[in-house]
Amino acid sequence: MRRPPVTIASLDPLRKHRWIRYNCIVGSITKAWLNVANRTYQRRIADAELQTRLASAGAVVIEGPKASGKTATARQAAKSEVLLDVDAAAREAAAVDPALLLAGKTPRLLDEWQTEPALWNHVRRAVDEAGPGRFILTGSALPADDITRHTGAGRISRLRLRTMTLAELGFSSAEISLRALLGGARSLSAAPSRPFDELVMQLCRGGWPGERRLSNRACLAARIDYLEEIRRTDISRPDGTRRDPESVGRVLRSLARNIATPVTATALADDARGTSAPLQDATVRSYLEALQRLMVYEEQPAWSAHLRSRSALRQAPKRHFADPSLAVAALGATPKRLLADLPFLGLLFESLAYHELAVYARACDAEVYHYRDNTGLEVDAIVQTRQGDWCAFEVKLGAGQVDAAAATLLKFEGRVDAARSGAPRTLGVIVATGYGYRRQDGVAVIPIGALGP
Repeated sequence: MRRPPVTIASLDPLRKHRWIRYNCIVGSITKAWLNVANRTYQRRIADAELQTRLASAGAVVIEGPKASGKTATARQAAKSEVLLDVDAAAREAAAVDPALLLAGKTPRLLDEWQTEPALWNHVRRAVDEAGPGRFILTGSALPADDITRHTGAGRISRLRLRTMTLAELGFSSAEISLRALLGGARSLSAAPSRPFDELVMQLCRGGWPGERRLSNRACLAARIDYLEEIRRTDISRPDGTRRDPESVGRVLRSLARNIATPVTATALADDARGTSAPLQDATVRSYLEALQRLMVYEEQPAWSAHLRSRSALRQAPKRHFADPSLAVAALGATPKRLLADLPFLGLLFESLAYHELAVYARACDAEVYHYRDNTGLEVDAIVQTRQGDWCAFEVKLGAGQVDAAAATLLKFEGRVDAARSGAPRTLGVIVATGYGYRRQDGVAVIPIGALGP
């Protein structure tokens, strides 16, 4: 007589414990290293930061938008892993005892950990009892704050992984280093950067690691599908709140139209009114918060500078997608259409420059801000290290705009109280094409195709 199949529910507690332990520890490791062996990994700037954080913290949480390469990056340092989003046995184990998932060689990767929020406190307790480098957690949605509020200094470190930069993709020569600019070095790029139309296409493709070998057409289609999944399904993941997909789509399109600007929630609500009644400010803010938790949207904060003048600073953040290609997809745009609308392309290019600077700044222990005061003076990007060294950048598509941008930077420099904020290490204009050089007035001209960490 044929024996009935063995299920986890049919096992006694001891055998159930052993069965779960075997499937989660042995089975997941075997599958993981088979996958890794068949995959070619493109080195990321964040690799070094991950190693540094593992050396000092018990666990590192890698956070970033879906498909930004979190799992692949984590696997370069992990010795074992559990894939919670695809491993049913692991989720069953978490229901029995979440601590079971922590056993294995370290650093141990807990992929998409937020699907089992109870893991957080078990990880926290485990790192209390051991040294650094125990766990790597990855997630593409930030859970509610009450799940992660109990961390403790030095226990768990957070690493933000954005999509790939032009330097990581091999599109930029990286001849002009942001670290060097923060040290006051001259910016020189011997060779002209890539052609303008290639840059526009790359902006539309985006820096998504899994799509490096796809055709241009496939990449553009993938971004539209990505946003469809966001507005229909993912938007409810962070807090479980049901949101109207059509309204979410309108907000995404409004964000795209206002990318790289300090547009208010009220203005976004009015712009996203559609054919029905306008959205409420509170509704738009809740959408923005959910998109921020999904890490597909982020804010560039205003710089708090000490000024010589009586100018009043504006504190509203600039708004960006995690990758400018999402703005292109939200509007259903193409490279041809963008080339026919240079003002909007200029905003997308500024957002691309912010993305590049944000990644390179992390490697320099720095952050990226913007400046805007009540007189209308604006500076697109200010990179400042924890030690206080800073650079200021204007972002312009064409060489014909460099003179005006340089004048803006010099005027801005005159307003900053250097005795209190320090003098800028570099003033620079980031442009789409051409050579990198320093002008006679001291302002650097930096083609984005030569910028690197």
